[in-house]
Amino acid sequence: MSSSSPHAPLLHGSLPPEGADLPWGGPAAGRVSHAARLPGAAVDAPGPHTETTLGQPAEMTLGVMGGGQLGRMFVHAAQRLGYFTAVLDPDHLSPAGRVSHHHIQTAYTDPQGLHQLARHCVAVTTEFENVPASALEELARSVSVSPSHSAVAIAQDRAEEKAHFAGCGVPVAPYAVIENPAQLASVGADLFPGILKTTRMGYDGKGQVRVADRAALEAAWDALRNVPCVLEKMLPLQLECSVIVARGADGTCVHLPVQRNLHRDGILAVTEVYEGNLPPALVERAQAAAKSIANNLHYVGVLCVEFFVLDPSSPAAQALGGLVVNEMAPRPHNSGHYSIDACDVSQFELQVRTLANLPLTQPRQHSPAIMLNLLGDLWPGVAQGGAATGTPPWDAVLALPGTFLHLYGKAQASKGRKMGHLTVTGVSVEQVRATALQAAALLGIAAF
Repeated sequence: MSSSSPHAPLLHGSLPPEGADLPWGGPAAGRVSHAARLPGAAVDAPGPHTETTLGQPAEMTLGVMGGGQLGRMFVHAAQRLGYFTAVLDPDHLSPAGRVSHHHIQTAYTDPQGLHQLARHCVAVTTEFENVPASALEELARSVSVSPSHSAVAIAQDRAEEKAHFAGCGVPVAPYAVIENPAQLASVGADLFPGILKTTRMGYDGKGQVRVADRAALEAAWDALRNVPCVLEKMLPLQLECSVIVARGADGTCVHLPVQRNLHRDGILAVTEVYEGNLPPALVERAQAAAKSIANNLHYVGVLCVEFFVLDPSSPAAQALGGLVVNEMAPRPHNSGHYSIDACDVSQFELQVRTLANLPLTQPRQHSPAIMLNLLGDLWPGVAQGGAATGTPPWDAVLALPGTFLHLYGKAQASKGRKMGHLTVTGVSVEQVRATALQAAALLGIAAF
C-alpha cells in the first residue's frame, strides 16, 4: 500500500519504530492459520519478530473498521477471548476506539492508516456497512478481511442487494430501480403507494420517503437530489423479524433465534426473542432464506437479514408466500444485542470466531429476552431539543430483576441517537414482558 496521505493518522497506543525487534516470536506470515488458535497458544518461542506491530504480535491482534457501538461490543468480545484489538475510525471519541488497545484515528480511505491496520493485525472486519468497499478491497491485498469487500458492496446498494435476493430465490416486495428520468417515467401504477429509498447510505429510516402517487414520487425524487433510488411497493405488514447468521470460511453456518422487532420512526425500538414468538414454519423459512443469502455470497462473518411478515389475509401474502426480505446488514445487528445476556454465544463472539477461524457452535438461548433500545431522547432535556440536563433513572431500572444495562460511552446524547440498550431476561415470557414494561414506563418508552 502507498503512504501518500499528507497527514499521518493519529495513533493511540504504542507503536514501535519501523524495523524494531520485539521480545516475542511467531512469524506474521500465514495469518489466517495463526488466527485459528486462541491467543494463549498463538505465540511461538521468543525471537525477533519480522514485522512491526502496535506493541503486540500481529497474530494476536484483530482489527475493525469503524468505531461505533457495534465495534465497541466486538472489541469487548475479542478481548474476553484474549485478543488485542485495533480500531480505525476518524472520531477521537469513538465508542470502540475508547476501549480498544489501539485506535488509528484517520479517514477510512487514508492509505497510511489502512497500511498501519493491515500491518498490525492478523485479520480485519467491519462494524458498519458504509465503510467504503474500496478500503476493504485495499486492506485485503495485505491481510485477511471478512466479510469481503464484494459482499459489503452488494449490501451498500439496494438495487444490487435486491438482485442478489432474487438470485437466491428469496421473495422481495415488488420494486423498480430509478436512476434516470426515463426510469422514473416508466414506473407502473401498481407500485403505488410505495416507499422511495436511496440505493446507498440509507439506514434507520434515513433516505426514505413515502409516496402515494406519481406526482409525489417525482417530488420525492427531486427532494432526494435525483440520486439513484429504489421504489418499493408498500405491503400490508403483520410484523417485522430478523435472522442473524454466522458463516465461517469452511462454509459452516449457524444462526441465532429469529428476532421479532418493533420499529418506531424507522429505528428499532423493541426486540422480543423467545420460543413461540413466531410460528415455527415461518421461523424455518426465515432461517433458510438467511442462510441461502449468506451461502450464495460465499459470506464469511456475521450477517443480519431483515424480513417483513405480511398480513396473512392480504392478496400480497398469498402471492409472495407471506414472508419477504427487506434488507441485509453485513455485520452484527441491533436486534441481536440481547444475545450478550441471553445466549451462550453472542453475535459479537460469533464475529470474533469467524474472523479468527475458531469453531462455530450453534448458539443456545438460555432465557426469554426483550431488548429495549435506549435513544438520546430519554435523557432529560434532549427530547425538547436542548442538551441533556441529567440522566435517565438507571438506579430504578437496575433495581428490577433480570435487567442488563449496556451504555455505549457516547459523549453526547441527541434525538434519535443510539446511546445504549437494556436487555431483560427471566424464567418465563410473562415475567420478562412484565419487567420490560416496568422498565419502559420508568424510562418513558411507549408500551409495546
